[in-house]
Amino acid sequence: MNTRLAGSKVPEVVALFWITKALTTAFGESTSDWIVRALSPIPAVLLGFIGFVVALLVQLRGDRYQAWKYWLAVSGVGVFGTMAADVLHVGFGLPYLASAPLFAICLAIVFVTWQRVEGTLSVHTIWTLRRELFYWAAVVGTFAMGTALGDLSAVTLHLGYLDSVLLFAALICVPALAYRFAGLNAIGAFWIAYVLTRPVGASVADWLGKPKNVGGAGVGSGIVTAVLAVAIVICVTYLSITKADAPRPEVTADFDNDEEPAYS
Repeated sequence: MNTRLAGSKVPEVVALFWITKALTTAFGESTSDWIVRALSPIPAVLLGFIGFVVALLVQLRGDRYQAWKYWLAVSGVGVFGTMAADVLHVGFGLPYLASAPLFAICLAIVFVTWQRVEGTLSVHTIWTLRRELFYWAAVVGTFAMGTALGDLSAVTLHLGYLDSVLLFAALICVPALAYRFAGLNAIGAFWIAYVLTRPVGASVADWLGKPKNVGGAGVGSGIVTAVLAVAIVICVTYLSITKADAPRPEVTADFDNDEEPAYS
């Protein structure tokens, strides 16, 4: 039964949403690198998958939005999404020039199916389990695609990690500017920016964590992971206390005529 909830299961798109999202993308990249080095690749991927499933189940079983559950799930997706993209490249030898378009196609299929079934891609209308499953399928796709894009830029195109940070930081401004000044649809602007936060965060994590001889700052993935984890906990604690990102109360009973969300 696709029971409708009283409010959305995902947060409002406030400024701290983007900051926390960027932190989780960087966390996913650094944690994946650290676990793979601490363990062997196969146990690391299995651990990442188990963590992802557990975190997602915790989120799905809730009957309302709670910041810690939501961001735990996003963090789990961040770690496993990174591993999924890396497995295709390292384990199966698929080049980033192929994996990035592959993940883009998968993400497009999710969006097209979601739109046809539900009639909206708005994150303000995650009111049912089915919509929430579509939402998380899209999130997984954005993380995998974003990971491949970051590695494509830094490794295949030889831009390096720092230049990739600057490139994607500039690109992420495009949908915001297009929304403000060129009439880009709010939902489209949100999802474009959501995709681009992944390569921004991943490139930052790689630049900080990778050794200096490969273009990194040499801080180490373990230290980067620990610092990011603390930063995420601080942000989520603040959101949990202040309710700054709490979904707006539902004001309409019309299930089929969802308003377009604001792009904050």
